[in-house]
Amino acid sequence: MSDDHADDMQLPIKIDTTSNGEFVPLALPSVNRRAKVLAQERIRDNARRLGLSRRSFVCSVAAAASTLYTFNQSNAEAGRKGGGFDVPLEASFEEAAALEVIGDAEFVFDVQGHYVVPGSLVRTLKPRCQTEHPRLNREYMSCIGADNFIKDVFLDSDTDMMVLSFIPSRRDAEPLTIAEASATRDIVERMEGTRRLLIHGRVNPNQDGDLAGMDELAERWGVSAWKCYTQWGPEGKGFFMTDSDTGVPFVEKARQLGVKNICIHKGIPFGRRSYMHSTCVDIGMIAKQYPDVNFLVYHAGYVPGSKEGPYDPTRIDGVDALIRSVLENGLGYDSNVYAELGTTWRLLMRDPEEAAHCIGKLVKYLGQDNVLYGSDSVWYGSPQDQIQAFRAFQISTEFQERFGYSEMTPKLRAKILGLNSARVYGIDLEEVKFHASRDQIANIREEYRNSPNPHFLTYGPKTRREFMEILRMKSLSHT
Repeated sequence: MSDDHADDMQLPIKIDTTSNGEFVPLALPSVNRRAKVLAQERIRDNARRLGLSRRSFVCSVAAAASTLYTFNQSNAEAGRKGGGFDVPLEASFEEAAALEVIGDAEFVFDVQGHYVVPGSLVRTLKPRCQTEHPRLNREYMSCIGADNFIKDVFLDSDTDMMVLSFIPSRRDAEPLTIAEASATRDIVERMEGTRRLLIHGRVNPNQDGDLAGMDELAERWGVSAWKCYTQWGPEGKGFFMTDSDTGVPFVEKARQLGVKNICIHKGIPFGRRSYMHSTCVDIGMIAKQYPDVNFLVYHAGYVPGSKEGPYDPTRIDGVDALIRSVLENGLGYDSNVYAELGTTWRLLMRDPEEAAHCIGKLVKYLGQDNVLYGSDSVWYGSPQDQIQAFRAFQISTEFQERFGYSEMTPKLRAKILGLNSARVYGIDLEEVKFHASRDQIANIREEYRNSPNPHFLTYGPKTRREFMEILRMKSLSHT
């Protein structure tokens, strides 16, 4: 396939089957497949209208707006009217109009970034990279390189800060070691950047020795938060945050070390085994027990392929289980429980009506200050399309009135995209903005955007076969 033809197959808003390696890729509904075809046609026509090559036009903000406008039309025609992308027609071919809708307007703090890419894709991403075995994770990570990570996140998107996170594995065989994460952060700092990249410390409290290892993570590596996977365990059995032999000692240790942000993978279940540990049933209880600790619920409990509707207090999983757990423990608005949207928002982009229910009820029951943006990239390539789609996302007036959902105002979007997370992580926003506007990354970004060269690729598995290879890699890391 020629480069030109490959460009013709890409859209600036990347709605496809890619997963983050934690769930089987979901087939794209016919309405989305049809929308992608129409978007390609509109981009081609608008490029001709403006006298530009397709490649030149597709790199513009107007092309992203054109894609969202087309998606919005297709969703409405399919009866998805509870939410949509609020993009006027003129934004699809006028750059100034597009910038008003989806341009760089907020401080963007992505609290879930990943630097792990499937070993099977290494040769595609960098053909001359040689990898003998998928277990040689450090080798394939170095082949892909931190430079590409920084380009995807900080040059090809409006991301100002990111927290680098981890996938579950044994500490002696993890795809991304804490040292590699720190090295990536150091690259940014050597470029005279501010603290643009923070890192998690991954903890398996149900694995021997992991709690003791928290001291090194905090003291040597300066982690800003802890990350755990309650469904994961060395023997396939998970744990609850309220368990006296695992979850509770973990929280106590975090408090002792003074790092009081605990990020918990909930939802996106790894399978039926230990399924209840993937739900949010324990969140409200542990948050009530430790009001001085912030509990960031990653993915907000969302289960891919299980559609979200209005709040259902009888549901035992999904986003509703998170809301129920918070309400039943008397926490409610503005508590120490936060819903994070990594992968969740990326999947919701397919169906803005489902997005209206999901975002709407999280804001309604947890509060405007308790929903956090995360992209789960670079599994999904540059997160720019997720940011742009969120800027355009709106909940219909009908759903606002019928379900009590909030309008997606610029103020609310700014909170979710960055301000809420800055508060949780104790970021001095004015200081960060001051230094970030003058650091090396800002200079490189300004120069780069005079001639941007985004690739619009995604890195995660797109088929069941690719997903199974990810599982095989994980199984090797468990042995």
